[in-house]
Formats: sequence, C-alpha cells, structure tokens
Amino acid sequence: MRANQRRCPVLFFCLTYTPMKRSLVVLFLSLLVMEPPAVALPTPDDSLRQLLRTKRRPDTVRVRRLQALAHLLKNTDAVQATQLSLQALQLARALTDSVGQGEALLALGNLYRRQDQPARAYRYAQQARRLYAHRHNSQGEGRAWLELGTLGMVQDNPVEALAAALRGLPKAERAQDLKTQSRLRFVMGTAYYQTGNYAEALPVLQATLRNGRQLADHQLVMSSLSTLGDTYQMLEDWPRARRCYQQALRLSRQQGDQQGEAGFEVSLSDVYSQLGDPVAALAHGKRARQLVRLSDDAFNRSAVALALARAYQLGRQPDSALVLANAALELGQQSGRKSIVRGAARLLAETYADQTDFGPAYRFRTLQMAYDETLSGEDTQRRTGALRYSYELDKKRSQIALLTKTRQLQTQKAGRQRQQFYALLAGLGGVLLLAGLLLRNVYLKQASNRRLKEKNQQIAAQRDHLDQTLNELQAAQAQLVQHEKLASLGELTAGVAHEMQNPLNFINNFSDVSLELIDELTEELNKEHLSAAGRALSTELLTELREDQACINQHGHRAARIVKSMLEHSRASSGQPQETDLNALADDCLHRAYQHWLAAHPGFSAHFTLHLSPHLPQLRVVPQDLCRVLLNLFTNMFYALHEKQQQQGPAFQPEVSLGTQQTATEVGICVRDNGTGMSPAVRSRVFEPFFTTKPTGEGTGLGLSLSYDIVTKGHRGTFRVESQEGEYTEFIIGLPLSLAVGAAPGPSVRATIAA
Repeated sequence: MRANQRRCPVLFFCLTYTPMKRSLVVLFLSLLVMEPPAVALPTPDDSLRQLLRTKRRPDTVRVRRLQALAHLLKNTDAVQATQLSLQALQLARALTDSVGQGEALLALGNLYRRQDQPARAYRYAQQARRLYAHRHNSQGEGRAWLELGTLGMVQDNPVEALAAALRGLPKAERAQDLKTQSRLRFVMGTAYYQTGNYAEALPVLQATLRNGRQLADHQLVMSSLSTLGDTYQMLEDWPRARRCYQQALRLSRQQGDQQGEAGFEVSLSDVYSQLGDPVAALAHGKRARQLVRLSDDAFNRSAVALALARAYQLGRQPDSALVLANAALELGQQSGRKSIVRGAARLLAETYADQTDFGPAYRFRTLQMAYDETLSGEDTQRRTGALRYSYELDKKRSQIALLTKTRQLQTQKAGRQRQQFYALLAGLGGVLLLAGLLLRNVYLKQASNRRLKEKNQQIAAQRDHLDQTLNELQAAQAQLVQHEKLASLGELTAGVAHEMQNPLNFINNFSDVSLELIDELTEELNKEHLSAAGRALSTELLTELREDQACINQHGHRAARIVKSMLEHSRASSGQPQETDLNALADDCLHRAYQHWLAAHPGFSAHFTLHLSPHLPQLRVVPQDLCRVLLNLFTNMFYALHEKQQQQGPAFQPEVSLGTQQTATEVGICVRDNGTGMSPAVRSRVFEPFFTTKPTGEGTGLGLSLSYDIVTKGHRGTFRVESQEGEYTEFIIGLPLSLAVGAAPGPSVRATIAA
C-alpha cells in the first residue's frame, strides 16, 4: 500500500511525516510514567527553591522536595530538572529510601529520553525496574516497563515496545493500577499500528480512548485520538481521521499544550495534502511552524518542515518542496528518527522523479526502502507476532493452571465438607437428645413459673385493692375533716354575723331617724327669724351633719349586706356527698343565676353556648356546695358582661359558654365569658378573701374565696382562672376522677369548649 510505504508511526503522536509528535510523546510520557511523589504537593517552584535553600536537613522530605521541583521544571528546563533528580537519587540511596530511589530513577529515564539520550534513559529505567522487582512492587514495576516501552517507541523499535508492554501489563493488573494498564494497552495499540496491523490496532486504541475519558486522563485521550487518526488515515478513511485530529486539537488548546497543538496542526496538514487541498494543507503547516517558533521547539522542526514540503509539492512548487524536504532529512538523520528520514527520502525521490532527475530519485528511493524494511518488514511482523502468541500462550497457561488449582482445592474442600457433614450428623444426634432433656426441663420450669406468676398476680391485685381502699379511706377522712372545718367555720361565721347584726340594725335605724330629724330641724329653722350670720352658720352645720349621717347610713347598710352574705354562705348543708348529674346541676345553676340577674336588670340579655358531654359519670359530691360555687361564678360573669355592655352600648353582644368533659384524671367544668376580663394583678388576687374590684357597696369579696375552698379543700379538686383584660375571662373547675365510677378518658375541657 502506498500510504504504508511512506508512513510509519512513532509512539503516541509520531507519524511518518509528523515527527513533531515524537516531542509530544516525550511530553505525554513524562506525565504518564512520572507520577508526582505521593507526599509532595504541587508547590510553586520559587517556594520549593526557598525551602531547599533554607531547609538543608538530609531527610526524605528533602528528597520529595527535590523531586517535586524537578517535576515542575521538566517542561521548561530539562537540564536543571535532571540535576535535581540526580541529587534526589543520591540522597535517597544514602537514606535507603526505596520510594525516593524508584521515583528518581523513573524521572531520570524520562528526562534523558526527552533529551535524546536513549542509552542513559534505558539504563535508569532498567535500574528502576530491578528495584521495584526486588521490592515486589507490582505497581512500580508496571510503570518501569511502561517507560521502557515508551523508549522503544521513540527509537522506532515496535518489537521492543510491544515486549515491554506485554511484560508490564500483568504487573499493572496485579496492582489494579487502571491508569498504567490503559497506557500500556495504548503502547500495544500503537505498536500494532506501527507494524501495519491496523485491524488489531483499532479496537485497542478505541478502548484506550474510552478509558482515558473515564479516568479524565487528557493526555491519554489526546494520544488515542492522534493514533486513531493516523490509523484511519492509513485506511484512507479521511473524514474520521480529520475528526479525530480536530478533537485532539481542541483538547490541546484547552490544556494550553503548544507542542501538542503544533503536532495536530501537522496531522491536519497531512490529511489535507492527501485530500489534494494544498491551500488548507499549507495553512495548517504554517500554523504549526508559528507554534514551533513561539515555543522554540527545535525537536519538532523536522516534522513541520516535512509537512510544509508536502504542501508545496502538492501546490507544484518543487523548489520550496526540495529545500524543506532536504532540511527535514538532515534534521531526522541528526536526531536518528527513522520515520522522518523515510518520509523525507520518499518526498525527495518523488520530487526528483517529477523533474526527470532519476539519479537522486533512485538514491532517495533506495534510502526509503531501507527504512521501510526496518519499520514494517517481514522480520518485524514475525517478531511482533511471536510476542503476541507468546503472551496469549502464557495467559492461557496461567488460566489453565489456575483452573487446575481451583479444581484441586474444590475437591479437597468437598472431602473436608463430607467429613464435617458426618461429624455434624453425629453431633446433631447428641444435640437432639440433649435438646429433648433441656426442653423437658424448660417445660417443667415454665409451668412452675406460670403458677408462681399467677400467685404473684393475685397477691399484687389484692395489694393494689387494699392500697386503693386505704387511699379512698384517707381521702374520705380528709374530706370529712375538711367538711367539719367548713361546718365549724360556718357556725363561727354565723355566730359572729348574728352578734354583729343587732348593733348594725341599731346603727342603721338610728342613722335613718337622724336623717329625718335633720330634715325636720332644717324646716323649723327656716321658720325662725335669724340673723344672716346665724342662718349661714346653722345651714353649714346642718349640711355637714346630714353628710356625716349619710356616710354612717351608707357604710352601715354595706356592713349589713356583708353580714347577710356571711350568713348565706354559712347556711348549713347536708355535707354528705351524693351521686350528682354534673350536667343537670350546671345547667340549672346557669338558668337560676340568669333569672335572678334579669329580675334586677330587666334590659339585660346574653347568648349561651353549651358543650355538655353526654358521657359524664355520676359524681359523689355535695351538690349544695357546688351549686353555690357555680352561682357565684355566673353572677360575677353577668356583672362583667353588664359592665362591658354599659361601656360599649348595644353593639356589644354578651356571650357565656358552659362546658363539661371528662379527661384521663378529672371531670371538668369550664365557664367562659367575653366580658371586661382581668389584668394580671387582679387575676393573681382573685381568690383572696374580701378582695373585690366592684365599687363600694356592690361586692363583699367573699364569693370566689369561699368557692375556691369548696372546690379545692372540700372536693380535692382544682380551680383556676385565665383571662385577658378587655377580651374574656375563663374559670376551669376540675373534680378528681376518683369521685366517679366507671370513668373513661377523653379530651380536655378547655380544648373541647374552645373548639
């Protein structure tokens, strides 16, 4: 094939007419083989130089710093990077730092290869391989074989490159180093391409392209795209070749890789030359030359010269083509690059033949054929085929040995399992016998435990019943004592009230008579002839006397009302708890209090809302006492509603809400109004004796105090108030559920009424 005669790839980027890509091989493999030291972070070179000057302690940290600085300088100052790596190697050997030695040896192999010193590069790469093999470091050994394979490709020795890749791949697989595995397979694919085995090269290179994208390895992606483009170009699939080069060119621009960008420009120039488009070929070639000049890239000048020579030959400018082809030939011979020499020799032979100058044409064709034989001759094909066969045979032998060993292990395992099974059967029989005995003992023990548990439950039930009876007796005793105290207090109050009633009656009667006498005296004095001064004095004295008597009369009548209230509250009740319907009692008291209030205030009206639970149990309470409590509450609420109605006028609608409900611990009564409400100071004193907010003469301050005692002390309940000034007042009475029989828990009283 014509294309096969004039082109031969070099590792990663090298094409027959694009030796520029060999510089990209050096750049890529410096990243591919040279991993940064594990502990050295990417520090700017000036900071590393400062640390190396100030921190001179000969330890492993200094080794890592030297290697990190060499890694930063390898693309800009390879000579200094080499010196730093030699220092790192010397110090690592003095410290017996095997990690530092391996990294330094790999770095030196990479740097010497980039400087076209293959002998030294090979020596250091071999030393790294032997070191890692001695340390049984599969990952490092795989990387060392990768460097040796790269060196073989750079020297246009695909046989050596393939041999190194096939030896390094098992090491990388054992270490599970995916990156090194992918790059070694790329070396194999490139070796297949170099030897003209494009059918085998395509699937390998496509797989490495996928792996590079998955691993985010941009250098591997660019290299795979480049060699795939070369393969498609050899197969004369120009659209795919051009697409691969264009993708790689975009990626190299994104990475800021000027050498890679120049190499892909050369590849595109070659594609357009094959398509017969000298204008596009020349444009890409000039762009590549500009990039080489900007980066002072002497390594890739031969590739650019060859690409421009082909473009000029296609454009029928033989003089320019001869000059550039001779320059490319000379540069290729100086650097020992066989592919450049072969491509330049073919171009010169074709150009001289077109000019009918057959002497030089024959000489350059002979040179080309010699290089064709070294790169893709039968011996090379045979050797690479033998390597692939040997690799596949070793792989099959390893698989067979593994299967044989696995079968032996399975046989031994099956024998052991049979023995274990028989022993298990024997042991299982003994276990079943023992389990039977244990089950019998467990059954007997459980039967005994059940009987014991039943006895304990009976004892606990009797104890709980006795405790409940004792608590009820103690509660009844405390209630009786409280009733006795209330009865004694009532008798005492009644006695005091009776004793105070007679003197108060005399005071009130005499104050009434005195007021009548003052009126008569005033009339009589008005009939008498008195001087102006005497009449004025007598009038003033009579006025003061009438005011004093009026005050005495007013306070006497107020004292009489207090005494009357005390007598009413001290009226003796049965004092005996009775089973009472709380709903009926509360409803009856509400209507009685409302009718009594209407008798004194005919124009008053209120709206009632009832939330009476239909499932309340019968309570054992003193109904007379609870009725007094409820009457007091309703009377105070009607007073507050009347006061608010007087303030706001007909627009205000008085409302009273009455609710009953059973909770988990008590039976409650909730009474709420939308009257004047209470301030926090009033709410804190509302249950104090003789405390009232009503005007003088309208309240005694005893109702809520006595009601609180009846609920909390007489019935062991709770009595609380909640209010917001100007909005509402809510009284909540809670009677213990122990006063009821068959109580069931329910929601709270207040929550039900609020709903």
